[in-house]
Amino acid sequence: MHSNVNTYRRGLRAEFIARMYLRLHGFRILNNRYVTGRHTNRAEIDIIARRGNLIVFIEVKSRPDIRTACDAITTPQARRLRAAADTYLIQRGWMGDARFDVIAVCGWRVTWFKNAI
Repeated sequence: MHSNVNTYRRGLRAEFIARMYLRLHGFRILNNRYVTGRHTNRAEIDIIARRGNLIVFIEVKSRPDIRTACDAITTPQARRLRAAADTYLIQRGWMGDARFDVIAVCGWRVTWFKNAI
């Protein structure tokens, strides 16, 4: 149980760092931990941000190194994340651009992979 609490807190810290990083790059945070259709095989999107005519869906991974952070996103998870993003865009009637990024937080180092999923 103790390690689960630490993992959860590490994830919250990584998401906070990612939100600050996005704000520094001119993005406005629209949603945190967005979930559609619980129990319908959909996924939780960590951050949804907007800058101008672009909405970015961001998966945040906190791992000891970049390689393990990237490897942590499985093909089934990527499919669920894309489905959740599609639902978000349809519900809002979004007609602008959209993409799915990954932000890896390794300690205090932030690496941003654009169009990653």
